[in-house]
Amino acid sequence: MFYKFLKYITFTFFIKPFIYLVFGVNVSGADNLPKVSREASIIVANHNSHFDTLILMSLFSGSQILKIHPVAAADYFCDTKFKTFVFTKLLGVIPISRKVKKASKEELFKDINEPLRAGETIIIYPEGTRGNDNTLAEFKSGVAHIAKMNPDVPVIPCYINGPDRILPKGSFLFVPFIADVYISEPVYYDNTSTKEFTERIRAEVEKLKEEHKRREEL
Repeated sequence: MFYKFLKYITFTFFIKPFIYLVFGVNVSGADNLPKVSREASIIVANHNSHFDTLILMSLFSGSQILKIHPVAAADYFCDTKFKTFVFTKLLGVIPISRKVKKASKEELFKDINEPLRAGETIIIYPEGTRGNDNTLAEFKSGVAHIAKMNPDVPVIPCYINGPDRILPKGSFLFVPFIADVYISEPVYYDNTSTKEFTERIRAEVEKLKEEHKRREEL
């Protein structure tokens, strides 16, 4: 309970004001986000900056923030006790090992399925790592396997533009820059192959990227 309170305080009074007042966020399709605190969902987005997660989490209300869990690589975000505390306790990160090869899908995604089945939300980046120049890399199939195991949970594709300029990959300094977030209507696993569903999700994110391009050209 203490860590939940700490997470609430951290986001409500520090991170969310910082994101909106220092940078600014334009949101398109906000109505597609889950609004009920016990409504599970899988948020899927492109990934170019560590600020992606803070921006996405800042889209939710204080009552919802306790039920939002970004999925991140354990070998990077939990390689020290201090980082483990910050990311798992303050941000609610679910650490996933990228080195496990022989575990079953249920074992591999156990820590993700549990919050989803409890009505909570996860944030996942199917590219697997931060990219460059807002180019969408190939999506890994993990999101499709998670959706297949939770067919009643909506997958919500998102496209984020701007955080790579706020904090570029390899940089430790950030600069103020307005981020744009585009949110698509939810999709559900539809009994296709995991490969086809992965491609479908990527195509949805690509559509949002093209929408951003069209708006910039106006």
